[in-house]
Amino acid sequence: MISPAARDALQAWLDGMGAMGGAADNTLTAYRADVLGWLEFLQMHFGQGTGITTIAGVGISDMRAWMAHERGRGVQARSLARSLSAVKSFARWLSEREGFDPTAILSTRSPKFRRKLPRPLSEDAAREMISTVELQATQGWVAARDVAVVTLLYGCGLRISEALGLTGADHPLPDPLRIRGKGGKERIVPVLPAARKAVAAYVALCPHPLERDAPLFRAIRGGPLAARTIQKVMEQSRMQLGLPATATPHALRHSFATHLLDAGGDLRAIQELLGHASLSTTQAYTAVDTARLLDVYARAHPRG
Repeated sequence: MISPAARDALQAWLDGMGAMGGAADNTLTAYRADVLGWLEFLQMHFGQGTGITTIAGVGISDMRAWMAHERGRGVQARSLARSLSAVKSFARWLSEREGFDPTAILSTRSPKFRRKLPRPLSEDAAREMISTVELQATQGWVAARDVAVVTLLYGCGLRISEALGLTGADHPLPDPLRIRGKGGKERIVPVLPAARKAVAAYVALCPHPLERDAPLFRAIRGGPLAARTIQKVMEQSRMQLGLPATATPHALRHSFATHLLDAGGDLRAIQELLGHASLSTTQAYTAVDTARLLDVYARAHPRG
């Protein structure tokens, strides 16, 4: 069994990640599962309870055995890489607290995997998506609501969780809009007139009272709108339009970035609008090629 000390250490690490690191709840849940899975493997691997001493004695061969075990049960390289990252982070934190050498764990190489490039919609397809979403609902206010959400995803580059996280206090939409994204990081996003107009149209029709501390976007019965509802509406719309399965709410965020870049937007400015910590993430979002990236660098950092 996993010792109480190891469980307490895991919880303390997670608490620290949430309080100091700003990790989101979903991220913490994934980290907990990843590290618990690793600890459970160590218990089976060593044939004894897993405590701090066991963790401190983990060698490179033990880490390789764990990774082989995970791949053997069908875990994909991408998921295993994430699990390894969580294990390394936990081991690094624990070693500083308990005073052992975590080199064997930290030196374990992550499995290689091909990063999937996003598939943004064309400008015409993005516009058609917004128009078609409006046709899916039988109630006018619901149609206006769905259009408002989808317009925010495409027009402001918001994540669906960010759009659904807006409250009554955010109406009418200010320009610029302050968004709290992943890890609690704040960013400033300009609001297009079309997005403000779409949200205003929804609010005017919504039968539920607008309260400052309540969600701006409501479900049929007045509760908070679920992301799955918007996903379903887009599924119906893309089938009618003959668009591929990649035409998801998140694809609209990719489209926002790609179309801005195509219009001459600066890659670093787009990085800030999206709230990316790394420029390489923005590069993947916009499917920008290396030549274009070097051109952006050359213009941003001219040689004297």
